[in-house]
Amino acid sequence: MTPPASLQRALESLLGDAKLVDTHLPGTDIRLWLIDAENMQRAFSPEETCRILEEPPYWCFCWASGLVLARKLAQHPEWVTGKRVLDFGSGSGIAAIAAARAGAAEVVACDIDPLALQACQANAGLNDVRLGYSEDLFAEERPYDLLLAADILYDRANLPLLDQFLLRARQSLVADSRIRDFQHPHYRHAGLAQAHTWPDLAEPDEFRQVNLYRSHSQ
Repeated sequence: MTPPASLQRALESLLGDAKLVDTHLPGTDIRLWLIDAENMQRAFSPEETCRILEEPPYWCFCWASGLVLARKLAQHPEWVTGKRVLDFGSGSGIAAIAAARAGAAEVVACDIDPLALQACQANAGLNDVRLGYSEDLFAEERPYDLLLAADILYDRANLPLLDQFLLRARQSLVADSRIRDFQHPHYRHAGLAQAHTWPDLAEPDEFRQVNLYRSHSQ
């Protein structure tokens, strides 16, 4: 099977010899089109580094928090079975796909990056699931039963989104490996798990510790 041509071209525009590879995610039954691990072992040119910083291809990695969330949904399908679910900041679509495979009635992948939504669609096809797609959380009018969010708190400026989630879903489940002083009156710590990004970016051990936070009644 060959990767979607549009995504492959987008990746090559950033890293000329990088390839998308059909990758099985450990501890799951999910496959994703991800950047080849061998390419991440070489030194990037200054030009490539600038392009990556300007247009980070989040969608061609499976980040640690997304992987943890996917594993948790497989272990606890009752969290999503029969529910209407939105995966915010979907990236590769790992959490959305996991929710669909766990029996969610409807799953919408939401991301502002058009390439991420293309990746979600390609990865949904790779896993034989159907997703809906949205570019704008704030355009979603009907409330969801559950909102999933993984790896969106890498920038503390995103913390106010936690309040927006409460307005758009009956419950929210957030996975994060960056914030160490997480405090919010309407979220409670719901567990800790270990994982690393695929392909492995050799991140510090602290970023392999993924915390789960679940919203509760206001």
